Amino acid sequence: MLEKTLLITNETGIHARPAAALVKHAMRFESDIHIHRGGNQYDAKSIMNVMSMGVRQGEEIRLVVKGPDEALAFEELVELIENNFKEA
Repeated sequence: MLEKTLLITNETGIHARPAAALVKHAMRFESDIHIHRGGNQYDAKSIMNVMSMGVRQGEEIRLVVKGPDEALAFEELVELIENNFKEA
């Protein structure tokens, strides 16, 4: 299991486009991928779960990845989040 606390620096937080990008990337992997925020756990492969988090710029989330392809999934998702979901 791999996990990391990440600061959301995207100006608009995790709104529709970043949420869709996160879910799209997460769905490519077999591993279980969850995001923890405020004592709650969210399935990163569910657009409804990710959208319901309501994460704003400056807030922290904890990414948790567990499974057979966890290293690759973790690396890709951390890069996506740390690069503001590849938004301009």
